[in-house]
This record gives sequence, C-alpha cells and structure tokens, in this order.
Amino acid sequence: MHIYLGFSLIAFGITAGLFVPFINFLFKMKFTRGSEQHEVRKNAPDAFYKIRELQSQKPMLVTGGGILVAAVVLVMFTGLFLALGPKLGWVGGYQPLWVELAALGVTFIGFGILGFYDDVIKIFGYAKTGFFGLRMRHKLLLQIVLGTITALLLWQGLGIDLINVPLVGMVHLGWWYLPFAAFLIVGFANAFDITDGLDGLSCGLLMICLVAFWLISARALDHVLTVFIAVWLGSLLAYLYFNTYPARIMLGNVGGLAFGATLAVVGLLSGKMVAMMIVAGVFLAEGTSSLLQLFSKKFMKKRIFPIAPFHHWLQLVGWEEPKIVARAWMVGLVLAIFGVWLAVL
Repeated sequence: MHIYLGFSLIAFGITAGLFVPFINFLFKMKFTRGSEQHEVRKNAPDAFYKIRELQSQKPMLVTGGGILVAAVVLVMFTGLFLALGPKLGWVGGYQPLWVELAALGVTFIGFGILGFYDDVIKIFGYAKTGFFGLRMRHKLLLQIVLGTITALLLWQGLGIDLINVPLVGMVHLGWWYLPFAAFLIVGFANAFDITDGLDGLSCGLLMICLVAFWLISARALDHVLTVFIAVWLGSLLAYLYFNTYPARIMLGNVGGLAFGATLAVVGLLSGKMVAMMIVAGVFLAEGTSSLLQLFSKKFMKKRIFPIAPFHHWLQLVGWEEPKIVARAWMVGLVLAIFGVWLAVL
C-alpha cells in the first residue's frame, strides 16, 4: 500500500504546484463564471432568482479546474504503467490490462471533451465561439453514445456481465449489462455535475467515494484501479485546497461530466456497483431531486420542490454554504462506511 500512497503524494505535489499559474492563465483567458451570459428565464420561480442573487454575491471565479486535474491524472497514470507496470508485474485484477485502461481513459477523455465544449458555449456564447450550439437532447445523446462505448469495452472487452449484490451474491445480467452500464455511466455523470454547485461539495464527496473504492480495489488486488484512484485522489486533494469555501476555482463541466462518469466506471470495474450506489448516495439524491423536478414541470405542470437540486433548497431555507457542504460530507462518510461494509460481506 505504501507505493500507492507515494503515487498519491506525487500527484498532489504536481497538481498543487501547477494550480496557481493555471488559475492565472484561466483568468487571462476570461474563463470565468462572471463572464457567463445569464438569460432571463420565462416563468422562473422567485426561488431561482434568490439563488442567483446569492451566487452573484461571490467574487468572480475561474472555471475549468477539472481540465488540470484530468490532465495530471491521465499523464501520470499512463506514465506510471508504461514505466513501472512491466517491472512490478502489475495486472488489472483478473481482467486484461489494456482494455481496463481503455475503459477508464475513454470515459475520462470523452466526457471531458463534451464538458469542455459545454463550458466554452456557456461562458463565451455562440456568437463569440462560432461553434454550433447543442441542445440538451443532443448533449444527452452524445453522453449515451460515450456511455455505450465504455459499456461495450466492459462487456465485450473485459467479459463483465455481472454485479455483486450484497447478501445475494453475483448476478449475471447477460446482454442486459450493456444498457445497464451505459445508463449508470450517463446517470452518474449528470448527478455529479448537478451536485457541483457549492464550494467543495462535489469534490469532497468524490474523494470520500474514491477512498472507499480504493480500499475495495486494493483488497481485490486490482492494480490498475488502485493506481488510478491513488493518482486521482492526490490530484483532487490539491484541487480541493483551492475549491473550499471561499473557492478560487470551480471544476466546470469538464470535471463535472468526466468525474461523475468515471466514478461509475470505477464501480462497474470493481463489480461492486450496488455498493457504489450507496457510497455515492448524496450524488444520486441530488440528481434524483433535479430529475423529479424536471418531470413534474413537464408532465404535471407544477414544481415538486421550490428549487432543485436539493442543496439549493437548503440555501433557500437559510443554511449557510459551509454548513451544507460539511454536513453533506458527513452523510457521505457514513454512506461510504456502510457501502464498504456491504461490499466486503
């Protein structure tokens, strides 16, 4: 385990050393939240504008922290395996090494590129970029395509078609694994992205989830997953230093989509997806609150909640941002302990 802790520390040092100049670079590029074009929404409730007013009281923040974290993780993770993998005899658990690497890389890069495109459109607008603006349904379709590609790598490339259900055992899904995995990857991507709305909220919860699955992957002797999580944790810790309240930088959709989708792949690779759904319960609750709100407005013509996701409702009733984040971390920690306990039964 000491070698993995070393990788985590190295990733932390590299990312921490790069973040200040990277933040300055993003400011120069005007990659800031304050430069976004906020439209006036028709029939928006008062709660929507109250939350917007709270957000406008914060100093201008740069967005795009996920770009640096993703770059450090991918470069360092790939370098470690090319340089040390053959010497140390690492293998991907009981799975082919390079296919497992491809599943993680395709998800991380593919969803990251889609998120970056979304960030550029939101910050600079269609007129300035000259890019073709995608509607929500188009972006969802692209996410489904990316999720299906990763699911195919898991199902066909690695031969995974089962999940471990606590107290029941292994359940083989057959070809149903393909839509099941794709749905979870897309769902986690959006649930994480939705949660990334308060300083330190999503990143702190993500680190709790990753520590839980670091223990699970190390126990299963899956070196690919263990090294990947170790590097990811170290880089995220450096980001969290700059993202805790009051934040200097946000993930942006680059990290929002890529990190959520990859978290689902971590759960699928380990075969402990049920445990992952418990460990990542706060993300799922946040995503579900927004999904219910969307369906109620479309089909019932009314809102179930004054505002969604749930963390904005807590702001609306008077909870201060650090209080919401700290208590969400506590809930996440309890869920992580419970999920790991179930995973090792």
